[in-house]
Amino acid sequence: MSKTPPRDPARFRPATRLVHAGRDPSAQHGFVNTPIYRGSTVLYPTYDDIQHRRGRYNYGTSATPTMDALTDAWTELSGAAGTVVTPSGLAALTVALMASVSAGDHLLVTDSAYRPTRQFCDGVLARYGVAVEYYDPTLGAGIAALMRENTRAVLVEAPGSQSFEMQDVPAIAEVVHARGGTVIMDNTWATPLLFPPHERGVDIAVEAGTKYLSGGSDLLIGLTSANRKHFPAVRRTFDHFAMCAGPEDIFLALRGLRTMSLRLREHGRQGLGMARWLQARPEVLRVLHPGLPEDPGHAVWRRDFSGASGLFGVILKPVPEAAVAAMLDGLELFGMGFSWGGFESLVIPFDCAPYRTATRWAPGGPALRFHIGLEDVEDLKADLEAGFARLRQAAG
Repeated sequence: MSKTPPRDPARFRPATRLVHAGRDPSAQHGFVNTPIYRGSTVLYPTYDDIQHRRGRYNYGTSATPTMDALTDAWTELSGAAGTVVTPSGLAALTVALMASVSAGDHLLVTDSAYRPTRQFCDGVLARYGVAVEYYDPTLGAGIAALMRENTRAVLVEAPGSQSFEMQDVPAIAEVVHARGGTVIMDNTWATPLLFPPHERGVDIAVEAGTKYLSGGSDLLIGLTSANRKHFPAVRRTFDHFAMCAGPEDIFLALRGLRTMSLRLREHGRQGLGMARWLQARPEVLRVLHPGLPEDPGHAVWRRDFSGASGLFGVILKPVPEAAVAAMLDGLELFGMGFSWGGFESLVIPFDCAPYRTATRWAPGGPALRFHIGLEDVEDLKADLEAGFARLRQAAG
């Protein structure tokens, strides 16, 4: 006899729900996982059925059993009314924005937003008549001073992309909702495991499943979840664009979902340990990690988040660019590449100054973004120790 899903999954803790959410072995001949359903055409048995669109599925772009398994699981995990799955995190964000604003509307975007988000806002939304304004991510309830009669949505990201400022999301949500606006959040850094967005006042939450949901640096996928009020608009927008992810990527995301809690916990533990180690290094000016008590956003993080992921920033003391290059070029374990959330450790240099408009980015030295993977931290420290030696030698 094949196993049926738990009757009331909400009574279980998140790690248990991750294992069971979106699975129904009884509907799959007892097999544990939902298989990959590939296809466009769905056949109807009778004329009357096709005329009245009877049946759970009607075309491959709108839903498949594989897609439903992932969206059902993510809806349960995030506490949403519904979820759509897209081919990338940026695609998930564009669905959220297009569902929330129209020509003539005013959109407030945190100045610490993911840079491709800014490019979409400035290059597409502005072209179609949406007034986009960037704001200081540390404003909190002070965002009320920026809201206009036509402010329809506010985009938050906590912590900020690359610069890691924390935002007081509940305070912002209270102000925005009092004025009838929509709160959209990029929650990729934390996932719903560490920050339950809809419990904290977020209407539409966006996740780049490319990161921790995947865990393997081998797929591109995004998820847009929404509360009951906003999900119909999200679903309509998704259907209008037919912005569906590929079936293999959805299957891989489902596989990653089952172990995400364990991996994220380890990324967070190792990341915080490495952040503390780097904080004590003589070459480091400061570390940008909300989990550190010295971080300006620590109190908000401690109040609203249940943990940290493995991504944070480091500001080095002033050295020539050639010294930073010498440090990074010789690293054996830290790869240099964009994205994060996989099993491997990564580092990239970054500079927010060219695109910040509401705030000034002047960190005081070269900036690096680290993602701490699942390697042994002592090996990671040794790799960076050798890198710092090269930096000091090149700096003279």
